Amino acid sequence: MGELRDYSGRFDPDLTLADFSQDVLVKLLRLYAQLYYRLDGFWYMSVKEKITHADALACDMWVWERQTWQEMSRLARLLKIDGGGVVRAMKALQVSPWAFSHRFHVEFKDENDAVLTFTYCPTLEALEREGQGREENICRIVDPVVKRRFAAFFDPAIEVIPLSLPPRHGTDQICCQWEFRLERAD
Repeated sequence: MGELRDYSGRFDPDLTLADFSQDVLVKLLRLYAQLYYRLDGFWYMSVKEKITHADALACDMWVWERQTWQEMSRLARLLKIDGGGVVRAMKALQVSPWAFSHRFHVEFKDENDAVLTFTYCPTLEALEREGQGREENICRIVDPVVKRRFAAFFDPAIEVIPLSLPPRHGTDQICCQWEFRLERAD
């Protein structure tokens, strides 16, 4: 592990991420996650402004249906998250790029049943500030599809059940809550 705490010194033509300290790498990872997530919002808004909200929503669905599978397959391979099931799905969720820009926790009822609760979501907060009610579409249409695709990567039989979805009546409430459940036929 490197020792660089910033990049304020001279230009290093051979610089790699390994040259930075662990603290800086963690900060970079969080920043990259925020940028990744903001890019999604920016392209969505550009389509919405140039065409229609319905077209932007359709494009969003198309992108996330494909990106979710790519994201999960690469994360699972890199981190050796082998096999299927709810536990593995939650492990992959913990290290997903967008996860580092959100706050959430997972409670397991057992290894085949978990409740995922988001307490901070930058997208929801931006949609609430915007005040046009678009969280109805993003949180109730796009998110369920994305979460089901995410779970299906690990096992197509995992059910994803929304327990609480926006709109919410204040920022002191949770953003959303989902149950991931796998019924095993014994």
